[in-house]
Amino acid sequence: MPDDRRTVADPGRAAGRSARVGPPEAAVNDEFSIRRATVEDAGSMSRIATDTFVETFGHLYPPEDLAYFLLNTYSPAAQRELLEKDSVAMWLLERNGVAVGHACAGNCGLPHAEARPGDGELKRLYVLREAHNGGWGSKLFDTALAWLQKDGPRTLWIGVWSQNLGAQRFYARYGFERVGEYKFPVGNTLDDEFILRRRA
Repeated sequence: MPDDRRTVADPGRAAGRSARVGPPEAAVNDEFSIRRATVEDAGSMSRIATDTFVETFGHLYPPEDLAYFLLNTYSPAAQRELLEKDSVAMWLLERNGVAVGHACAGNCGLPHAEARPGDGELKRLYVLREAHNGGWGSKLFDTALAWLQKDGPRTLWIGVWSQNLGAQRFYARYGFERVGEYKFPVGNTLDDEFILRRRA
């Protein structure tokens, strides 16, 4: 099963936020809320993961490549498999109970020679355009960072599309630096990805 590391941030309200301070497990403001996803959320996670990826990147790929990637990476079964792992955590950003964003974090699986078993990785960070500019991408990111460092500081990694300059600027504000590259497969299409790291 392909592992999606195409992270996308909502940097519109991120400037000036602390890189090392995360919110509690649930953050609520008006109609929006962030909550930890459970196995019962596999269907919702599949839908929001598919919707956000297609909205953001769908136009870049041949239909057959996109369909293959979505089926193998974002199916309910694939999300359930991730949600059943103790080493993985996923969150849903909801507005009035409807998912408009999500995040996923776990142990580092990026192809870098200096990655170590104890390192953590932000694997996904997506917010639908309709929910941009409210700072919720930052809140999702803070939530994932807090979980990744719940047992203390550790080296963190992120894989990001080489052309996603906004996300790269967003992560740089949190202390992440580019340390490598790799190819990210979407069907038969191979994208150029950057590997970012923040040392413990």
